[in-house]
Amino acid sequence: MGRVGKVCGDPHTVGFDPLVLSKQMEKIVVRGILRKYYRLARGGRWYGGIATADCCGCNLRCVFCWSGFPRDHPDQVGRFYSPEEVFEALDKCAKRHGYKQIRVSGNEPTIGREHLLKLLELVDQTDYLFILETNGILIGADKSYAKDLSKFRRVHVRVSIKGTSPSEFRMLTGAKEEAFELQLKALSNLLDYGVSCHPAVMLSFSEKENVRRLLERLAEIDPVLVEDFEEEYVFLYPHVVKRLRKAGIKPKIAYRPGKIPEELI
Repeated sequence: MGRVGKVCGDPHTVGFDPLVLSKQMEKIVVRGILRKYYRLARGGRWYGGIATADCCGCNLRCVFCWSGFPRDHPDQVGRFYSPEEVFEALDKCAKRHGYKQIRVSGNEPTIGREHLLKLLELVDQTDYLFILETNGILIGADKSYAKDLSKFRRVHVRVSIKGTSPSEFRMLTGAKEEAFELQLKALSNLLDYGVSCHPAVMLSFSEKENVRRLLERLAEIDPVLVEDFEEEYVFLYPHVVKRLRKAGIKPKIAYRPGKIPEELI
């Protein structure tokens, strides 16, 4: 795994700083305004239909993540694309399927800020809705990121919170517990700048009491976050099952890929 391994060690025994990993990932997957992707673009049934481009590289190491090689070895897969190339691929895919929504997924799209903002400029000239799926780490660490996102009218941010507490976050991501707060701070920053957003919380490993406490935390930030609270659960793709077994972590609730409830799609 090269330099990433040297910085982070074993991500499930040594808590790492996701901000440090973000900088390291950026050196691998960003070249100026270019960003590394391993797939352009695909259709999908999520959100009622959406065109997706899949990027390489993340600043967390979630044990339940469906992204495999492109997350763990971003230096060995994919190629660099300009914002224009990514948008053209998404636009073509969306038109082919009749989608009104587009996104970047697969890993963490907020790595490579200049690239993302230029892509959003292109989206803003259309009628598409761009759904920004992010763990929120970089937006929580730098409020100016939320300010930049507020300039765009065609973006909605889905902040994917990893677990319901710092200890769950540590167990699931391998990162230090303190970084859990950056996800909540991201929501606060986004709301402060009037950016459309909602929390999606991984609940497969959570006790009900911890969920209740998180809902209280979200209500303290803004009651709208409780109203728009999205439940997220593990999908048992073969490589996810392998990761979970290796980590010795068993979900309380999980779904097979072919048996995902419609309300979670």
